[in-house]
Amino acid sequence: MKVRGCEFPDHLFYDVPHHTWYAPVEGGLLRAGMTIIGVALAREVLVFTPKRAGRSFEKGRAFATVESAKWVGSVRAAFDGEVVAVNDDAIRNPALVNDDCYGAGWLLVAKPADDSWRAALVTGDAMAGAYEAWMESEAFAGCGRN
Repeated sequence: MKVRGCEFPDHLFYDVPHHTWYAPVEGGLLRAGMTIIGVALAREVLVFTPKRAGRSFEKGRAFATVESAKWVGSVRAAFDGEVVAVNDDAIRNPALVNDDCYGAGWLLVAKPADDSWRAALVTGDAMAGAYEAWMESEAFAGCGRN
């Protein structure tokens, strides 16, 4: 699905305010990454530092940090949980996040604390409306236009 030129794969769950996505994987785990909007706002991710595997995190708090040339920001979680694995390739080569944020540039794998992890996330047709509303409220012209 595209919203103002920005790609959003249909099968993912999105945390619009924090510009993160989640994809269910085996064992009740979730792979997480930055959306194309998160990457666009950072301009260019130069450093990616996740919490270590085994560390817990709280909803709304950082489970990773990204740095660009003039900005350092937190990647915030949509639910309570624990980091199970991190993308070592993205740590060594943060350009993966810039070039393929929905694929090779994923950030980490998390284990949600409970089954309510979907509560603050949108998916499918609801995602387009949620991101369109965010873009309108933030005067974000779209991908490739800022």
